[in-house]
Amino acid sequence: MKNDYDIAVIGAGPIGAASALGLARTGYRVALVDAHPLKDPVSTDEPLDLRVFAVSRASRRLFQQLDAWPAMAAVRVSPYRHMTVWDAHGRVEFDAADVAEAELGHIVENRVIQAALHQQLRESSIDCFLPDRLERLSLEPSGALLGLARAGRLRARLVVAADGGASPTREMAGIDVRPVDHEQVALVAHIRSEKPHGETARQRFLETGPLALLPLADGRCSIVWSTTPAEAERLRGLSPEQFGRELTLASDGVLGSLMPDTEVVGFPLCSRQAERYIDERLVLVGDAAHTVHPLAGLGMNLGLKDVAELHRVLARARDRGHDSGERTVLRRYERARRPDNQFMLHTLDGINRLFRSDAPGLDLLRGWGMRLFDHSGPIKREVIRRAMG
Repeated sequence: MKNDYDIAVIGAGPIGAASALGLARTGYRVALVDAHPLKDPVSTDEPLDLRVFAVSRASRRLFQQLDAWPAMAAVRVSPYRHMTVWDAHGRVEFDAADVAEAELGHIVENRVIQAALHQQLRESSIDCFLPDRLERLSLEPSGALLGLARAGRLRARLVVAADGGASPTREMAGIDVRPVDHEQVALVAHIRSEKPHGETARQRFLETGPLALLPLADGRCSIVWSTTPAEAERLRGLSPEQFGRELTLASDGVLGSLMPDTEVVGFPLCSRQAERYIDERLVLVGDAAHTVHPLAGLGMNLGLKDVAELHRVLARARDRGHDSGERTVLRRYERARRPDNQFMLHTLDGINRLFRSDAPGLDLLRGWGMRLFDHSGPIKREVIRRAMG
């Protein structure tokens, strides 16, 4: 029937679009639902999107497999070849040359990623119900029935929820989440610096939280400054010149004088982990399943690891003639991804708490540990390789 599908993907952001493209290429009949229309291609003279991601080597490889990376690179991507992490007592340096690679990763705008993936959607066999939204969801052993606001009823053997941290699909399925409130607000802006960024990603740990400076293709930097809600409110109330002086001080002056070049946007930080990643005829991917602290820039990369694993599990199921929506199939995905995401959630939360702690002597112990790790040779190289995917 016209509105019968193997898989219905809810959400056309980077995670949902990548999920749909890979599953369609595996041979499944796929429907994609999102409340917004497909993104138009981004031109090189458009202003940079305020939201950017650190794209790992593994994530870039997935984009290449989906034929979306060339379109991203044609607009603008910013490689980072070095990374510096420090606090008042220690410093760790990472370099792509240490593992004989050209770069550690790339900084890419959210809009550029979406536009490139959406161009592939236009050229695919996927039925895109955009703009539309999911209003009703019934999950039964025999399949899922979806009620859309505009298109009416769809049937699918499996529903993939890729509709973000607030995931209406997850809520309709009655899956709870376990939140971790970091009691921090992240301030995001693009800034101009007196000194060139040198294709280096920088992160300084302060008593109130980490400050990241990410190199952009146009020579500016994107900042993600995680701090207490009260401090975030104070900083947002400053003039651009005053904010720039505070930012220069917070960054240790590593790039000279800094000045915001966009508005400063704040959003509260809260990590989440869904109590389960699967249900009857349903699977969660990306932020619908988990969100983590942004201090290591791993959020979207973890989501794309979900996507790659889901592609692998469902391709194998199709090859063996198994039903893609059966729990026995979906459990393979959950067993592969939930422990990894849970580990990263607690690890990042632990690192954040460790660097904010004022316990006597802990600052000196942190500094000693950072210096020891920086000179660890093979251990540090293995960490770099794993971080690159």
